[in-house]
Amino acid sequence: MEGLTKMGERCGWCGQDPLYVAYHDSEWGVPEYDGRALWEKLILDGFQAGLAWITILRKRDNFRRAFAGFDPATIAGWGEDQVAHLLADPGIVRHRGKIEATIGNARAYLDIEAGKGFAAMLWDRVGGAPIQNRFASLAEVPAQTHLSQAISTELKAAGFRFCGPTIVYAWMQACGMVNDHLITCPRHAAVAKLARQ
Repeated sequence: MEGLTKMGERCGWCGQDPLYVAYHDSEWGVPEYDGRALWEKLILDGFQAGLAWITILRKRDNFRRAFAGFDPATIAGWGEDQVAHLLADPGIVRHRGKIEATIGNARAYLDIEAGKGFAAMLWDRVGGAPIQNRFASLAEVPAQTHLSQAISTELKAAGFRFCGPTIVYAWMQACGMVNDHLITCPRHAAVAKLARQ
């Protein structure tokens, strides 16, 4: 994505950090339809609570290693021994509540997968296609919406934790359920085009 700024301005939230810029240019807002990948992103957004996303992004490979590649079937069987091991791992965010929530969230994910399916449940909430917002400034972008509140309530009812409406909206943005690239950012049009494929 060299030369992106020549065509327009990136969304200001990614700053100049090369890792953050690469995430913005290639991943953020791209529609994700794989249930397991959606689940991983939700877990990471839950770990972000109270922290900057760049902190999680820098540790993402460590999280993937520590959490068995985010395999819900493996994580669902974990107990106190694994929690204690993770609490001693300096490569991740060592927060007992978030670690225990991940184990519970794996079980909740498997229950949903056994029925309608996690991806289907979520994408049905937006009619199967990303919502195309047209914000001109970061100040216009909401922290949460009625839809993120409704999805949060549905996830909590299914047994999920660390999935409040603000976390859910950030996750919806990241996995392309909404296109919140600013209209001045070249990625807005690129991501919109992906949604039509």
